Amino acid sequence: MYAKQVMTPLGPLFLRATDKGLSEANFGEGGGESCPLLEEAASQVRQWFAGERQEFDLALDLRGTEFQRSVWKQLQAIPRGEHRSYGQIATAIGKPGAARAVGAACGANPIILIIPCHRVLAADGSLGGFSGGLDLKRQLLAADKGL
Repeated sequence: MYAKQVMTPLGPLFLRATDKGLSEANFGEGGGESCPLLEEAASQVRQWFAGERQEFDLALDLRGTEFQRSVWKQLQAIPRGEHRSYGQIATAIGKPGAARAVGAACGANPIILIIPCHRVLAADGSLGGFSGGLDLKRQLLAADKGL
């Protein structure tokens, strides 16, 4: 397991990776032995916050159920600056009516920002929930539009 902390305008982002790919990204502090993948991830995060990158291109090592992985893959397809509802994600993965399960999968997302669960809102446009807290979700949505 490799680890690296990258400073962002929203605070430190702690990254972890296995030999297969990025496995965790959470706002908070931490550190450890880095690797080329984490150096590239840190570079892409900096580029994203600078507005020079619209999406991430990193190997991921996702551990979750088949349903969770299908949700996370769909989240990666949401363009920067746009959002979807939990119901829209459920329909997109062929599970209409599974909006609450989509919300649970978003809450279990181990790679915040890289897998942009912050772009998923309630059907009425309200923020819904967020594992990092609603203030962080607001900040990430603002960063999507450019700091």
